[in-house]
Amino acid sequence: MRGRIALAAGRSARWASRISGRGAGSMIGGLIALKLDGSVLAQLGRGRRTALITGTNGKSTTTRMTAAALATVGPVATNTEGSNMDAGLVAALAGTREAELAVLEVDEMHVPHVADAVNPAVIVLLNLSRDQLDRVGEINNIERTLRKGLSRHRDAVVVANCDDVLMTSAAYDNPNVVWVAAGGGWAGDSVSCPRSGELIMRDGNRWYSTGTDFSRPDPDWWFDDDRIYGPSGISLPMSLTLPGTANRGNATLAVAAAVELGARPGPAVDAVSAVDQVAGRYRSIELGDHTVRLLLAKNPAGWQEALSMVDTDADGLVIAVNGQVPDGEDLSWLWDVNFEHFACDNADSPVPPVVASGERGTDLAVRLTYASVTHTLHHDPIQAIRACPPGRVDVIANYTAFLNLNRALAKGGAV
Repeated sequence: MRGRIALAAGRSARWASRISGRGAGSMIGGLIALKLDGSVLAQLGRGRRTALITGTNGKSTTTRMTAAALATVGPVATNTEGSNMDAGLVAALAGTREAELAVLEVDEMHVPHVADAVNPAVIVLLNLSRDQLDRVGEINNIERTLRKGLSRHRDAVVVANCDDVLMTSAAYDNPNVVWVAAGGGWAGDSVSCPRSGELIMRDGNRWYSTGTDFSRPDPDWWFDDDRIYGPSGISLPMSLTLPGTANRGNATLAVAAAVELGARPGPAVDAVSAVDQVAGRYRSIELGDHTVRLLLAKNPAGWQEALSMVDTDADGLVIAVNGQVPDGEDLSWLWDVNFEHFACDNADSPVPPVVASGERGTDLAVRLTYASVTHTLHHDPIQAIRACPPGRVDVIANYTAFLNLNRALAKGGAV
């Protein structure tokens, strides 16, 4: 009875938030429901087969792809808006009560207690790298927290990226692991073994610790430029709508997770291939004389992937950076991003005109100056886009800059 009252109050708050124009209401609805009944997440998770998706980068995309793949089996409850802490999870599950399947994006630090509440059938581990050090601390602490949490759910199937040293360590002791070679382009945060402290040595795709027998497992699933491969000789063409090698890795993890929950490989691959945007990411929108493509990046590893997706034939590139609490107020990570790739003397890879933008645009401009990247500065991202030559403009923005820009583009006004 208490749970029903809590959910009813949450629905009312969500309705009021929408009617008043304050937002979608998912967070306030979930917060109120949890305030009235702290067990409501466990109640909503009961009787479902649930997959939890976590990692530093790619959570929303992999969640969207996994939900699409599982939709070939039946209705799926999922947090499409990316609210990945308890309140958002409550809202997602409460909004689709009839679905026996659930795919939930979960913040890395929240996985242990969320798993205890919903008892997931599958837990997907993507990658771990530095992100918001002022909020979550060092990544080795996150790895240990995940490892301890997973040890309480030994019946769950763990789908883990064996190219990521830290996620491999978190999953290594579990009896039911499906290893996926999803890629590990960023290695700057895993130079030492999380188990022994000794060096991690790399040889092509292989890696191993010099201090223990801890090494890269052989993958059950992997991909190349054209196909996805899996157990029992699975080999299927995979042509994604979303760009980038990282998204091919996300898709492979999504297919592996969906198959564990009963999806057939062929329809699952077709479903993930059809995903064309994720909460506004990767979409294109018209703004006056400009066609704007939006990319999100939040930390050095994510920026590395996003920068690799920039269209060098575009007519402009806007890079927007804020430093609010959801972004992490410490922007020292800017110096770990390889902006030198866009240096004006890089004749092998010509780039479009660059505009620094966002609330912390000046910090970014200093970094671009040291990287020898020719640029201009407009703090308002809308004005930054309009300052580019007419035509196609790529925009890479961190979290709150991305959200603010999406709202501004929807209104056609300034950020």
